[in-house]
Amino acid sequence: MNLSIIVPLLNEEESLEELFTRIDQVCRDNKLSYEVWFIDDGSTDLSWSIIENLKIQHPQIHGIKFSKNYGKSQALHAAFEKVNGDVIITMDADLQDFPEEIPELYEMVTTGNYDIVSGWKKKRFDNVMTKNIPSKLFNAAARKVSGVSLHDFNCGLKAYKKQVVKSIDVYGDMHRYIPVLAANAGFRNITEKPVQHQARPYGTSKFGTERFVRGFLDLVTLWFVSRFGGRPMHFFGAAGTLMFIIGFLSAIWLGVSKLIDVYVFKIYGNLIAANPWFFIALTMMILGSLLFVAGFLGELIIRSNREHKNYHIEEMI
Repeated sequence: MNLSIIVPLLNEEESLEELFTRIDQVCRDNKLSYEVWFIDDGSTDLSWSIIENLKIQHPQIHGIKFSKNYGKSQALHAAFEKVNGDVIITMDADLQDFPEEIPELYEMVTTGNYDIVSGWKKKRFDNVMTKNIPSKLFNAAARKVSGVSLHDFNCGLKAYKKQVVKSIDVYGDMHRYIPVLAANAGFRNITEKPVQHQARPYGTSKFGTERFVRGFLDLVTLWFVSRFGGRPMHFFGAAGTLMFIIGFLSAIWLGVSKLIDVYVFKIYGNLIAANPWFFIALTMMILGSLLFVAGFLGELIIRSNREHKNYHIEEMI
């Protein structure tokens, strides 16, 4: 199969039929064998009924229905486990992405041998203050921290080699950082393609400005995990050891100073506990020990089989 197209959705009943019609037409015109996976992330409208009706008429349609809203990352995680196409394309269900971009994205992966082709909404039709400006700041920070040079990390329209989606683990809110996850896994042939974008014709956006706050926090997490995720002792152990040594040497210095005062200068009555350095040294030794233990526990945790599948599939067709 040439293509697997993944469409996560939440309450998009108005756009689903039009979206599939355009996908079907584009794939037929370009003689591409394909399947479409609609992932219903807890919709409360008629989205799932529409998917079921489309399935009756079009066997290339598949659907997964979550019991509640788990988020886009979990929707992609569920779909990545099921897809069979040589090239995987993800796109949003709100018709802001153009299915007509699919053939060129497919060619860039197959002929250009790219691991990932990420869409770049060069000209956006979103609110300037609540989406465009925060998005530019967010993408600039993501480029700086991750080292992956993309203009639009959050664009839902992306194309992947099958090996990429089968090799990465998308969880939490990490869907916007899939190119970074892939790069950390060794898939570094990543590029981007300017894509068309239009204002949402139906419904309202399911993402608020809080997604940028979560995005920056996830970026910090990803930076740490990419560098120390496989060796937490290197970070916590090193920091803990350094703090403990500084605190221990400070305590020795305080003890030696006390002995010198008593036996050399005959000065009595100066309590070590009256010196602020006593509490600084004690605190640093305690924190150093705690950090070292944190590193040790981290090493034990990563050796266990962590499971990110924290969603429940209510129905699958």
